[in-house]
Amino acid sequence: MNIAVIGTGYVGLVSGACFAEMGVNVTCVDVDEKKIENLLQGIVPIYEPGLDEMVLRNHEEGRLHFTTDITRYLNDVEIVFSAVGTPPDEDGSADLKYVLEVARTIGRNMNKYLVLVTKSTVPVGTAQKVKKAIQEELDKRGVSIPFDVASNPEFLKEGAAIKDFMSPDRVVIGVESDRAKELMTKLYRPFLLNNFRVIFTDIPSAEMIKYAANAMLATRISFMNDIANLCELVGADVNMVRKGIGSDTRIGSKFLYPGCGYGGSCFPKDVKALIRTAEKNGYEMRVLKAVEEVNDNQKSLIFNKLNKYYDGNLKGKTIAVWGLAFKPETDDMREATSLVTIDLLLKSGCKVKVFDPVAMDECKRRIGDKVEYGIDIYDTVLNADALLLLTEWKQFRLPSWGVIQKSMNNALLIDGRNIYDHEELHQLGFDYYCIGK
Repeated sequence: MNIAVIGTGYVGLVSGACFAEMGVNVTCVDVDEKKIENLLQGIVPIYEPGLDEMVLRNHEEGRLHFTTDITRYLNDVEIVFSAVGTPPDEDGSADLKYVLEVARTIGRNMNKYLVLVTKSTVPVGTAQKVKKAIQEELDKRGVSIPFDVASNPEFLKEGAAIKDFMSPDRVVIGVESDRAKELMTKLYRPFLLNNFRVIFTDIPSAEMIKYAANAMLATRISFMNDIANLCELVGADVNMVRKGIGSDTRIGSKFLYPGCGYGGSCFPKDVKALIRTAEKNGYEMRVLKAVEEVNDNQKSLIFNKLNKYYDGNLKGKTIAVWGLAFKPETDDMREATSLVTIDLLLKSGCKVKVFDPVAMDECKRRIGDKVEYGIDIYDTVLNADALLLLTEWKQFRLPSWGVIQKSMNNALLIDGRNIYDHEELHQLGFDYYCIGK
């Protein structure tokens, strides 16, 4: 089976590589010539465990191809996936200019039936705009070529994307014709053979499922952060509360971990977009507005704890930061708490020294030499007046605390992810603060 994937960002490249791994002949397309040149040489533009090897293997075995010109391949493919970016517009709504440009390109160049499948996260109603854009181009050409549109939202977690794709909780496919359903069923037959759940819906429902899923997860996080902040005020322990409510099978334990705010490419953008979609339809998403507000405030929490500890006198202090990416196993710093924290520290006159296992280059790209970059976790804390833990990388979990204490000017640790044992650290002489205790 021959397919094309337009867009070699996170979603497009992972999807293309995984489809190729399943035996599909995949052509990945991008307008960025340098990115395509690198991919042809085996250089993968994003960090994702296992992706480099998968891309290289499938390219060498002739199932995964890279090009800047989709028009050369349209006569050979049955399905085209659109995985281009949908950045937030100024008002928070999703910008569909790249999605619609893909549709127009297809309409200008297709010569036979195909299915254009939206893989990007797009607002409800986008498929109809895509369909209209294709038909307008066909009308300009004066040709009548049948086609279908479909929605196949991705549910990939950064750091575990390959596992999520190859062993999914569910595959959601929105279609509006039997012909499109048959073709998508053929593509996803390996999942059906493995008894994974493939859910066919109408297209608007598929588009909504993606937003609703991310909004629900974001809501759970902000809810627990709100509970954690209240626990601190009333003397409760949020970890005990989390275990207590998570044992209720109606609630479950996932996404009930308090922290210093969610970030990344999905949750913040999708919550905003869903709020804007509701506003455009005359409805107010009151819960999601609160979710967004709680998360925005939570990203300042670690700085506020530090500022309170030093009675507002942070000028000249050296602050060590462990963790820059918005979560472990990725170099993605989009909407990361670290960016908010570092900005507040610099504005307060602090000297900031940072370390992250994989996001150092991304940090340099974003903020340059405004901060100092540590060689490792121990170099980063040398002569520091405080250590802030912002991302729960595994290598941060069991450091040599004795070495760290002797290296710091003041053994102050503020744990933004609640990964340490406060009793152990108090016994070792640290002033230790976390969230929700």
